[in-house]
Amino acid sequence: MKKLTELVFNNTYSQLPAAFGTPIKPQPLDDPFLVSVNSKVSELLELDPEQARTEYFINLFTGNDDYPVMSPIAMKYTGHQFGQYNPDLGDGRGLLLGEVLTSSGQKWDIHLKGSGLTPYSRQGDGRAVLRSSIREYLASAAMAGLGIKTTHALAVLSSNTPVFRETIERGATLIRVAESHLRFGHFEYFFYTQQHAELKILADYLITHHFPEINEQKNEASRYSQMFHNIVRLTAEMIADWQAVGFAHGVMNTDNMSILGLTFDYGPYGFLDDYEPGFICNHSDYSGRYAFNQQPNIALWNLSALGYALTPLLEKNDIDHALESYQPLLQKAYSEKMRKKLGLKEKMEQDTLLFTNLFDLMRTQAVDYTLFFRTMSSIPHAELKTSSHLFQSLYKDLTPLEVWLSLYADRLEKDSLSDTDRLELMRTSNPKYILRNYLAQQAIEQAENGDFTLVEQLLTVLQSPFDEHPKFAAFAEQPPEWGKTLEISCSS
Repeated sequence: MKKLTELVFNNTYSQLPAAFGTPIKPQPLDDPFLVSVNSKVSELLELDPEQARTEYFINLFTGNDDYPVMSPIAMKYTGHQFGQYNPDLGDGRGLLLGEVLTSSGQKWDIHLKGSGLTPYSRQGDGRAVLRSSIREYLASAAMAGLGIKTTHALAVLSSNTPVFRETIERGATLIRVAESHLRFGHFEYFFYTQQHAELKILADYLITHHFPEINEQKNEASRYSQMFHNIVRLTAEMIADWQAVGFAHGVMNTDNMSILGLTFDYGPYGFLDDYEPGFICNHSDYSGRYAFNQQPNIALWNLSALGYALTPLLEKNDIDHALESYQPLLQKAYSEKMRKKLGLKEKMEQDTLLFTNLFDLMRTQAVDYTLFFRTMSSIPHAELKTSSHLFQSLYKDLTPLEVWLSLYADRLEKDSLSDTDRLELMRTSNPKYILRNYLAQQAIEQAENGDFTLVEQLLTVLQSPFDEHPKFAAFAEQPPEWGKTLEISCSS
């Protein structure tokens, strides 16, 4: 493990033409202090996590000190927000500080969220608050623990700087770590401003750094076509992950869509408590555009917007062909994940009806999505038909469930997976712990009073959510009724 000053920086993005962003330094926070550091993320950087407790680390990432090998830049991009194109976007409260190159050749962006005013701040103050920083910190850890591709958060730092939202809150910064911070909106910016030369530079940059296998193709049109196919595939796989685990992003604007299929820009997100297909986690989403069951369609809409932005590089037929692959890729990935959740190895025609009946049952009785599948993961085949009593706290009427359990037990008899292997597959596919909104809220309230204990406890279970963690079993229980109705908006 290295000291901070031993990290190797290779700042390729800041070396791109001036149109790509604006060099700017972070603005200092007053009396900064560490809230939490994620040791698993520090390992990605080959950084000793104890470095986060040093005065230099804290001052550096709160704008109170410099590190000459970093090249801070506010990235310029645009995007479609709630379906409407907005040209006035960019890193309004964040900076790409630099890019760490590890001993294996892996490149990691180091990004500061909450670093102060930039040319793209619009009417904002460029700050983040402790509340939103903790939400993203814990959410990114939760998604990584679930095996879902995501941006990461190295640490949360807070301060005595007042930030004005609905009330006065503590100014904070989140140190985000990601393979790339490129968004759909980066391509849209160069397309809509007719900077087609820069659009090509961006596409070449993406291919060189993230799809190097495409570089072997000499034909440019073929390279860009394969690039778009890769983006479509990665996006489909991400959405399949979200839908299988019950995650709602809340604000799927194109400027919040990662070009690498990473879960990106955590704001008013929410994991399903009761199974509700139309779940809207963002209180500001009045039309339900980004409801849980709309996410697959919205992702395709966003990919279509990206495809349109790539028309200077691609023929329409190539774009259409890539977009047509989205639905089959999504369905295949989602189907595989859902079969694992029920411990099914073979794919059979009757499975569609089995899942449809289950989802209808869960919806009509408002069954806790995570707890149902986790409970199923411990029931031997021989006991399934008489196991309905195990679900008494989840179902109001057990009779329909008993019918479904009988059908499921019969289906298992046609599968080649042994009962032992089935249960193991289900235990590693159905988490015991998710980041429920009420737990995040309790952690935030305690942190705002200077107690970071719950933040650390949640970090522990979310990093390995399939394990039992008996000491923290209460985190896996059904939320209280008030915890299901918390209002989270974009400002969160």
